[in-house]
Amino acid sequence: MSQPKPLARIAPQAPPPPAPTAARLTRKQKAAIIVRFLINEGAEVSLSELPDALQATLTTQMGSMRYVDRATLIGVVNEFAAELEGMGLTFPHGMAGALTALDGRISPQTASRLRKEAGVRQFGDPWEQVRAADLDDLVPIVMAESTEVAAVMLSKLDVTRAADLLSRLPGDRARRVTFAISQTGGVTPAAVDRIGLSLAAQLNDIPQAAFEDGPANRIGAILNSTPSALRDAVLDGLDADDQDFAAEVRRTIFTFANVPARVNPVDIPKVTREVDAAVLVTALAAASAGDLGHVTEFILENMSRRMADALREEMEELGRVKPKDGEEAMTQVVNAVRRLAASGEVTLVEPDEEGSEEA
Repeated sequence: MSQPKPLARIAPQAPPPPAPTAARLTRKQKAAIIVRFLINEGAEVSLSELPDALQATLTTQMGSMRYVDRATLIGVVNEFAAELEGMGLTFPHGMAGALTALDGRISPQTASRLRKEAGVRQFGDPWEQVRAADLDDLVPIVMAESTEVAAVMLSKLDVTRAADLLSRLPGDRARRVTFAISQTGGVTPAAVDRIGLSLAAQLNDIPQAAFEDGPANRIGAILNSTPSALRDAVLDGLDADDQDFAAEVRRTIFTFANVPARVNPVDIPKVTREVDAAVLVTALAAASAGDLGHVTEFILENMSRRMADALREEMEELGRVKPKDGEEAMTQVVNAVRRLAASGEVTLVEPDEEGSEEA
């Protein structure tokens, strides 16, 4: 009788290797763990702002990892939290980030030069600027660009704005651009980015102005503070050289003679409170003695009768005013009106196209 064969001994399976502790993980592995943890917790993790190389490295690292035990996860999270708590200040990454952080705080000329020297693109996402642009600015670009570029632009706009833009195009152009949208299926993201950069550059292709105000406003501001004789002589000279420009300058000038036409009667009490009483009396007396008596009457008629009567008495007591003193006093009244208008306390009536009367 044969002996039964002994059962083959089954070697126990080796336990899985222990997961690495937090101290033995690389920074790439820790970053992958943190990102995975945040995603699992439902956090919105925006990684698109990272450089492409870092996005690729992070994705590759996450794809190579399988399992992390709870103790290691807690260790990585605690280390990450401690690093965040100990962080006092962060700086933008690279020249592009620094220029973005300092946008509006350094001169446009300096920013442009630094961008060129560092090879930094001027626009982050150019399509944000295109989508935010006024449709009146986009219409001439659509008309000048090829139908393919116009089709890409329409595709990147919101549906409502794209429809509005399309309705502003001539019928034939609108039909050709609409058909070209059907041909955009093979356009690559890189090509779309280049098109966006080109369109944004056109929208921003406005020469940097050296002055905030136009020439008429600058001349008008200067003439506002000059004696009336000099102002009239300059305006007569401008009339001889360029009547249209002279008319534009006249519309920007505000003098004592313009008070009745440009100051609302209800605002006169605010103006008189803004001017020293002695200065106001001098200005009114000088205006009454000359050819600006109607301005004096306008001011007196739009204040309380008691105050108007008191001013008339002081004007009589003052007597004759030297022309220079009267001009200076009237200038102070005009400056008071300008200060109130600049602060929004009074609103000046806009002059008509024919211009306004000068002092």
